[in-house]
Amino acid sequence: MEALLEPTLWALGMALIGTVVFALIGLVSGTDETATIAPLTLLVILLGVPPAGVFAFFMASIAAKHITHAIPTTLLGIPGDTMAAPLLRDAQMLRELGVPHIALRKAISGGAVAAVIAVPMAVLFAWVLTPFSDAISAVAPWLFLAAALLIAVLSKGRWAALVALIPFVLIVVGLQNFATGILGKGLSISFFLGIAIGPLILDLFLASSPAGRATLKRDAPRAFELAADVRTWKGRMPNPVGVLDRGQLGGTAGAAVISSATFVFSPVAMTVLMGEMFGGRIKNGYRRLTTMMAVKNGTTESTYIAETLIPLIAIGLPLSPMAAGPANPLFNAPPVFTIDAETGETNNLHNLLDPWQFLVFGLAAVLIALIITYPFAMTQAHRAAAWIMKKVSHEAIIGAFAGLIAVICLYEGGVIALLVAITIGLVGGLLNKLFHMHTGVQFMGYYVAALTVPAIAGLFA
Repeated sequence: MEALLEPTLWALGMALIGTVVFALIGLVSGTDETATIAPLTLLVILLGVPPAGVFAFFMASIAAKHITHAIPTTLLGIPGDTMAAPLLRDAQMLRELGVPHIALRKAISGGAVAAVIAVPMAVLFAWVLTPFSDAISAVAPWLFLAAALLIAVLSKGRWAALVALIPFVLIVVGLQNFATGILGKGLSISFFLGIAIGPLILDLFLASSPAGRATLKRDAPRAFELAADVRTWKGRMPNPVGVLDRGQLGGTAGAAVISSATFVFSPVAMTVLMGEMFGGRIKNGYRRLTTMMAVKNGTTESTYIAETLIPLIAIGLPLSPMAAGPANPLFNAPPVFTIDAETGETNNLHNLLDPWQFLVFGLAAVLIALIITYPFAMTQAHRAAAWIMKKVSHEAIIGAFAGLIAVICLYEGGVIALLVAITIGLVGGLLNKLFHMHTGVQFMGYYVAALTVPAIAGLFA
């Protein structure tokens, strides 16, 4: 009993911390998941938090952020983060109809329903794949190559992103050899963080260049119109199931199940696809838009949960866009969690937690996040959005994360690690901006450099 009590307390405590932190961060528009969730999760790991606490912190963070990211998306007309972008058009059309509060409530209710469904479904699908984990691990270098090619082709960049993988992988290999020659050891965290903040590093370089600064210049501060605060229920708090009609509830549940099984595809692509599949054919315009909001935001929750849990439970290798991106520290955070570059053997949450712990702690973390963020978003969204826009500096938030990333890089390898992070970030930022080679493709490229390239070299040795 005592052996179970300690990890349970850690899980509940860290879930609470993750919920509060990322419920607030979700209110700040443009706070990309990879650049925020990943560094803080990495910090939690390096501080020595036990595995149950790390896992619960991450699960609560993604559940909370994908509830509150709907607030700026629907009330202000600006995406809360990367995954909120597919919701923007539908949210704007509902704003023009004068019902942004309905858009918000449909979105967060869909997210709440999908999150609760996704955890057990993801554990179930992982259990189905687990008997094949040894075979999958044995061919891991080639799986990473195949996954990188697939994710690149399915990305917005298509063939350009696919071809750009070659120079990107070679740059990673060269920088890794450079760092190893000087430090006597390889780097991993610095590469990961550099990729995560690539767009930010690119913007900083552009701002320091006269020609680049011209592309970032604005004639006046951006103006936003905050929608009115309207309540559409009696009593203190509505039930998420009651906010959605029967068709929307069925569509959200169906999208959660399907997107939980298709864990190798891009979360953004799955969000758009599920919205069109379950809402696109509805003829009534108002009902179609509200259904799309529920299904799409539900899919942002289910894809992030499933794409983390299935590779983590069944394989232990980050073989999904989500696992290769924001969830990467759960798989590879040296010296705490590691993946052997030569054998593909793992020492991470896959080895340290049992499947039932993933289910129990994961579901508990998601429920804690929903119990706190759902009432907050339903009742305080208008007030919170106004306060964030008036009082919180977006630049200060970004600067705080940049400082955190610099500290972690210096911890791993001093100035050399920091220079590697800046270099790979600048290259990754350029590829993202010019060729739409998003960070998920770049993370897979890193694993190709670390695992597949040595395997290919071994064939010719």
